Amino acid sequence: MATDDGGRWVFQGPLTMDNAARVLDESEALTPPTDGIVDFRGLLQADSAALAVMIVLKRRALSEGRTLDLASVPESLKSLAIVYGVDKLIDP
Repeated sequence: MATDDGGRWVFQGPLTMDNAARVLDESEALTPPTDGIVDFRGLLQADSAALAVMIVLKRRALSEGRTLDLASVPESLKSLAIVYGVDKLIDP
């Protein structure tokens, strides 16, 4: 995950079971995005682990009294979220 001048986090690359734990660890080291946005426009490959990461990021923000919006979530992940019944957890 990279930052866009600190305003938002911009995810680039795959987000799968192979790297989800590392992504979460790396996100903890980042300063929260000042705009409260995590942008997934650079997501190359994703599976259900990507949904888990998104939910954890939103819950973490909530527990810290912040809001976090997910931008550019691929339609395939939105569909998967509906199937799993977690679409309300990743919607803004």
